[in-house]
Amino acid sequence: MRRRTLALATASGAALLAAAAFPATAQPSAHGATTTAAKGAGVQEGTVSAADLLAKLKDCSQLSHGKYRTDEETSATVPVCGKNGAVFWKADMDIDCDGQTTSKCNADTDPWYQDDTAFPQSNGQPLNAEKLPYVVVPSSSGIWNYASAGIKGGGVVAVIYDNKVEYAVVGDTGPDKIIGEASYATAKGLGIDPDPETGGVDTGVTYLLFKNSKASPIESHSDAVSRGDALAKKFLRDN
Repeated sequence: MRRRTLALATASGAALLAAAAFPATAQPSAHGATTTAAKGAGVQEGTVSAADLLAKLKDCSQLSHGKYRTDEETSATVPVCGKNGAVFWKADMDIDCDGQTTSKCNADTDPWYQDDTAFPQSNGQPLNAEKLPYVVVPSSSGIWNYASAGIKGGGVVAVIYDNKVEYAVVGDTGPDKIIGEASYATAKGLGIDPDPETGGVDTGVTYLLFKNSKASPIESHSDAVSRGDALAKKFLRDN
């Protein structure tokens, strides 16, 4: 449930000067990450390939009434698109560390940290961003209402990046005009720098959310993977 601002994104005057030195094609994101941000190997989950899913996501039938920004200071360029049984968008990835306080996700490591998530675990506690891959959806607004599109807390998501697929759940909500955010664990699983202050990537991430799906319990990543693999296969058949 982060509220990003350009002022928070740049921690010092030196950082602002450094950003100004970047060429236009390599501007840093709100957290200072560029499209060449350090990334690891990552993992491939399930049996459906990134290429097969992306082949079905070349065209956008826009569902949203307008478009989203990827960060507060950027222009609105990202639509929410519809497919049979799913919605998707292509954006950046900012890192959400909200939820349970852990060694990687806390007020010291994340200037925007909040100790809660919009959708809790089955025991009522917040989700664990360090351990659980989850995705942030924009809060409902005149642009788009995720709930009316069949998207719910715990809904299964295929996150695609760098020819890899990772399954996650809808775990948190964010600003109503900004899109493109996922948990520390999501980024780490895809080989993206998960640092909540300096990590993430500026582009190249596809979020495919399956309608009327739900991992049970929401904190079970293994359940999200098994359901996600089955849903991805069905998605390929239906689109």
